[in-house]
Amino acid sequence: MKNIAILISGGGSNMKSIIKRSQKAQWLKRYQTQIGLVLSNDPLASGIDWAKGQGLSTAIVDHKNFLQEENPRRAFEDALIHTLEPLAPDLIVLAGFMRILSPHFVSRYTNKLMNIHPSLLPAFTGLHTHQRAIDAGVKFAGASVHWVSDVVDAGQIIDQAVVPILPGDTASGLASRVLTQEHLLYPRAIENWLKTQAT
Repeated sequence: MKNIAILISGGGSNMKSIIKRSQKAQWLKRYQTQIGLVLSNDPLASGIDWAKGQGLSTAIVDHKNFLQEENPRRAFEDALIHTLEPLAPDLIVLAGFMRILSPHFVSRYTNKLMNIHPSLLPAFTGLHTHQRAIDAGVKFAGASVHWVSDVVDAGQIIDQAVVPILPGDTASGLASRVLTQEHLLYPRAIENWLKTQAT
């Protein structure tokens, strides 16, 4: 049995698309894979309630609980690892998880950490990708699923979806169209990974 852990920070729209795809495509039956845990760093993340409603195991590791530690990020990541370890995850999916993970965490889960970024990497790493793409005058934006490395948004690209930038586009309008593609791209990338594991 393979276990996938999904890490979120908010409503978890990408998480929902992944879980719905796992149910519809019968990942449990076809790939002996289950969503073993949905974890959030924010106790108010509405995605946790949704996941509970699906009968999934959930956990909260609130990063704010570690702010008084000598090394807050290390203490938070150690708590993340402690929470994930009983699951022994085969894949950890970052789905709107709004914390940058250090090499301490990333190296522990090499080739097991997948992320989605709202641009056609390597272009427009970091934040405010949609406005930056519009300001740069490029004709296409999109989303990229990639393996997480020590450098933010610089890991090996797994799959991408292209979204045209329209005349007069706004950042919010472009973001909405890109998100629609993310909801198709991320489950597809994970399922393709599962297929490679099954062979």
